[in-house]
Amino acid sequence: MKTIIEPFRIKAIEPIRMTTRDEREQLIREANFNLFALNSDDVLIDLLTDSGTGAMSSAQWSAMMTGDESYAGSPSFFRFESAVKNLMPFKHIIPTHQGRAAEAILCSILAEPGRRIPNNTHFDTTRGNIEASGAVAVDLLIDEGKDPNSRHPFKGNIDLIKLRKFLDENADSVPCVLLTITNNAGGGQPVSMENIRAVSELAHEFDKPFVIDGCRFTENAWFIKERESEQANRSITDIVRDRFATADMMTMSAKKDALGNIGGWLALNDDALADEARAHLIRTEGFPTYGGMAGRDLEALAQGLIEIVDENYLRYRVRTNSYIADRLMALGIPMVQPAGGHAVFIDARAWLSHIDPLQYPGHSLAVELYRHGGIRGCEIGTVMFGKQPDGSEEPAIMDLVRLAFPRRTYTQAHADYLIEVFEELAERKDDLQGYRITSEPKLMRHFTCRFEPLA
Repeated sequence: MKTIIEPFRIKAIEPIRMTTRDEREQLIREANFNLFALNSDDVLIDLLTDSGTGAMSSAQWSAMMTGDESYAGSPSFFRFESAVKNLMPFKHIIPTHQGRAAEAILCSILAEPGRRIPNNTHFDTTRGNIEASGAVAVDLLIDEGKDPNSRHPFKGNIDLIKLRKFLDENADSVPCVLLTITNNAGGGQPVSMENIRAVSELAHEFDKPFVIDGCRFTENAWFIKERESEQANRSITDIVRDRFATADMMTMSAKKDALGNIGGWLALNDDALADEARAHLIRTEGFPTYGGMAGRDLEALAQGLIEIVDENYLRYRVRTNSYIADRLMALGIPMVQPAGGHAVFIDARAWLSHIDPLQYPGHSLAVELYRHGGIRGCEIGTVMFGKQPDGSEEPAIMDLVRLAFPRRTYTQAHADYLIEVFEELAERKDDLQGYRITSEPKLMRHFTCRFEPLA
């Protein structure tokens, strides 16, 4: 059939408060025009993030009832550990309360002033943890990944020529090579198996550990199966196992492709580094067999890791975004092509070309989406990435608005409503204005900074 239906039935619902435009106008003003400052009850369709916002299955809710809350040695941890190792063959699995905590532990081990860490594109918390340690985050994405209109099948790939040159020139200051899959900051674009293996070989050639940020590992595996001919007849599980077998470590936000509302982990093979990581974990997160999570959360993640590799689910998940992207492109709205696995990324810089990048066209569009339709998205552009370590500001590579769909949460009617909102905005997009920041923190300013519209 041409219609790909949701591969689940809905057994519980949460009502949406239907706000008016006048109400939203007041609410966003009271929030100093920062969408993160809104109460979620005041949002009709919340596409701010897909992190921890999805719906759990009945099997996950059932598993939570078996959670054991022992401080040390909980059987819930060992079920969680077994589920992780079934897909990711690492020796040590260290649970954390979410992915950024795993990144912080990794940075406490590997990052310090004077060190430089290459990646395809560091996302916000990864970059924030690296910069907080005094190290420098370096992006080495392929050129096609910086072009929203490129149809390259793997726009998340790291540029191997640039990576080799970087390692040649900076080997003594590089503690590891990092790869984010899928590449969130670049439009949710996948990384090929060929590129993953080549990055692993290059890192090991220079005697550097290879680290995968695996938050959306199954979505990336789906694209590998669909777009790499030699992987087409393989199962998602086998693709996932082979990919992580190339790595020495991984960080994971289980709030994405483990179908959890909370949780994460750091996985690695080196015994000494694992001991150091566990010591940090005990100081900041909790004992190594719970790591900041309750036993019931560990049980939910163990079940989620079984469900996430279901190809019927992945087909529906990816099709949700391509359906919206196809409809929006038919309206002439520019976006990152092809559609990623977890979100649609609108090219706000191209669509609102009358707004200078340093006046934040992505933020302008995100605010108007809320004001007009009650939709909360997230700016991925100069607000998020424009602030430089020396305090100056430069335009980001792209100014995007990410519309990230929570897993198993919204239906096609919600998608059609989103498309209708864009259709109406298209008629008056040239009237939108830029913004300026009136106050901001030193790091990761987009979460808490305040804005005001330009006259």
